[in-house]
Amino acid sequence: MNKPCPLCLEVGGELVAQNEWLRIIFSDEPELPGFCRIIWQKHIAEMSDLSQEERNMLWTVLHQVEEVIREVMQPEKINLASLGNMVPHLHWHVVPRYQADIYFPGSPWSAPQRASDSKHLQLLQERLPQLKKRLQTILAS
Repeated sequence: MNKPCPLCLEVGGELVAQNEWLRIIFSDEPELPGFCRIIWQKHIAEMSDLSQEERNMLWTVLHQVEEVIREVMQPEKINLASLGNMVPHLHWHVVPRYQADIYFPGSPWSAPQRASDSKHLQLLQERLPQLKKRLQTILAS
């Protein structure tokens, strides 16, 4: 018996913005402030399940989210991922990365490489209200 999809049942994090096609959330990742997920509202598993128009819209939003995160959070790198192995509901991870983050240079899902840097995290946390405001404009248009 299939388990219910958690992204169909729940928002999946702190809701930042949504429209009828997509929602943008902040992931509950305290060591990675600004880590966003872009989640397709309807339950589908793959990009190829979308129409060409829907794919174009999703790509546009993905690029806009990346650009806003780069401007506001000023990361050294952005990681983009669409895995869906654990939750086969179409979503993208957009992760600002810093040499000071505990996982760098590994993936956000790898074992920590160093202790948490509270000063660095505080600086990033202070940028989140501006990031949220800027991300909200993406789905409002």
